Amino acid sequence: MDRIACPWLIRRFVDKEAVFEYLPSQTNWNELQQKLGSSGYVYDVPDCLLGHHGEECSFDAIIRHFKLTDPALLLMAKIVRSADTSNKSHAQEGFGLEAIADGFRRISKDDFENQRLQFPVYEALYAYCQAKIEAVNTQR
Repeated sequence: MDRIACPWLIRRFVDKEAVFEYLPSQTNWNELQQKLGSSGYVYDVPDCLLGHHGEECSFDAIIRHFKLTDPALLLMAKIVRSADTSNKSHAQEGFGLEAIADGFRRISKDDFENQRLQFPVYEALYAYCQAKIEAVNTQR
């Protein structure tokens, strides 16, 4: 889940020119982060700044680290968290997002194709969250 959701989030709200690399799971992540310094981030791997912490997923960590405050994005984070963690109670939409992400993973030849195919899903989910926030604000 975070493998695609996080690049969408970064490209959309943090750095439109961000470059992503997908490395083998046996990579020494701490050593890599030290080499990158402030020029890049390791994300969604064990014990990293932009990874899972407690009940939260990497999507949450990126939102917190980059101080993103858009209410629709915060609602979207609950959906991504429900899809990406064992606690499904954050948002019922997480069940559908998890199924969709799994399907795209199965039909994509690699992570970059998966990004290309799924980014429109995240754009649509963000628009859905914007509409939900707008509806709540209109009722006030």
